[in-house]
Amino acid sequence: MQIELIETFLDLMETRSFNRTAERLNLTQSTVSHRVNALETAFGRKLFTRGKGGTVPTAAGLRLVDHAKALQSQWHEATRAVEAAGTYEREMRIGIQHDVAEMVIGTFLKTVRSELPQTSIYVEADYSIQMNRDLGAGDLDLAILYTPHHLPDLHYERIGDISYILVSTAAEYIADIAPKDYIYANYSPAFDRAHRIALPQFSAASAATGRNLIVAELLKEIGGAGYVIRSTAEQLVGEGIARPVADAPAITQTVYAATNIRFRHAHQHRKMIATLAGLLPKYD
Repeated sequence: MQIELIETFLDLMETRSFNRTAERLNLTQSTVSHRVNALETAFGRKLFTRGKGGTVPTAAGLRLVDHAKALQSQWHEATRAVEAAGTYEREMRIGIQHDVAEMVIGTFLKTVRSELPQTSIYVEADYSIQMNRDLGAGDLDLAILYTPHHLPDLHYERIGDISYILVSTAAEYIADIAPKDYIYANYSPAFDRAHRIALPQFSAASAATGRNLIVAELLKEIGGAGYVIRSTAEQLVGEGIARPVADAPAITQTVYAATNIRFRHAHQHRKMIATLAGLLPKYD
């Protein structure tokens, strides 16, 4: 069965629109229809119905979804394995949350290259929502992220925590921070909830971002106040750029490792997860 048929089916399950799927896959609508018809012919069942309310999956279409995702994942794994044959025993594609990558990527790669010399490693920094999708599609073998989505066939485990603290270039206490100078850090839904509970007066800000590096650069260039990783805060304080806001609570962000459930006990996965867990900071 052609993988293009499966990928078109999965995209249509997400968009529920032949036009939208055609746009996303850079195809004509007739090509999308042809691929869906080919699948329906192969299975002898209608997978979608079209009506005034849009495109709706049938019971057969809904039953096919998990199997289609597994086929897509296995195809991508097979493609990468064949492409890497003759060079390394295995290729690993790893996604890491931006802030975690900023903290550990150099030491992580140095350690893994030493301990797994026959493994080719591709690493990219991304956000949790995309990494969850890429894991489900088989485009990643391992992800280190902030927000698990608990998708079918994916295994999540907590590997540590990162502490963010509030620093300011001028204010010593929360009451001294002007809302117009506040940089809103939205690192994850969990972080955002904790932030809104702790500092509801700063829920609206003129500048917002989801990356520690950007918050730090904004503090250096324009000043103000914002939450950064503890190690970044210590660096800013050491450089005389900012100070900790004395009465502001630290916000802890949990870090998770995620992989396909079939590989949660695989040697390479366990080695990489253990290495990353060992590199995350330990707090008293």
